[in-house]
Amino acid sequence: MAKKSMVARDKKRMKVIAKFAAKRAELKELGDLDGLQKLPRNSSPTRHKNRDSISGRPRGYMRQFGLSRINFREKAAKVEIPGITKRSSW
Repeated sequence: MAKKSMVARDKKRMKVIAKFAAKRAELKELGDLDGLQKLPRNSSPTRHKNRDSISGRPRGYMRQFGLSRINFREKAAKVEIPGITKRSSW
């Protein structure tokens, strides 16, 4: 499980990204590079890290489900994800 501080930091980044999204789009449209540089660093969408919604794990993330490969496998085995079933193994 990821550190709670890392998960909290990423949530905070998402709030800042949403707050400055309109202003960032406007400055980009105008081509104002100086104005873009004055915005907070965390307002850039590229600073957001995809994390597992359950454990906060940053690696092995599956966008379609919002889970890491480990939690996806556990949920799929328990048939907790709609439309996903475990194939037969032999």
